[in-house]
Amino acid sequence: MKQNIHPDYQQVVFMDTNSGYKFLTGSTKKSDETIEWEDGQTYPLLKVEISSDTHPFYTGKQKFAEKGGRVDRFLEKYNMKK
Repeated sequence: MKQNIHPDYQQVVFMDTNSGYKFLTGSTKKSDETIEWEDGQTYPLLKVEISSDTHPFYTGKQKFAEKGGRVDRFLEKYNMKK
């Protein structure tokens, strides 16, 4: 196997931006943001817009219907006005 061609595999925290749900797992993704986890260690933080906590397939219902449509969420995310 060739040396130094594979990305570093590390522990990271994924956070669902809609619900705040966080979970620790392994990934090769990198991030400039960090978070202190329950074990006292600091890990890179990767934010995702949907996870098993908010996806209708896993929840059986739409949790965040009051957040507005796609355009409203886009405008709010990038601090733009209508």
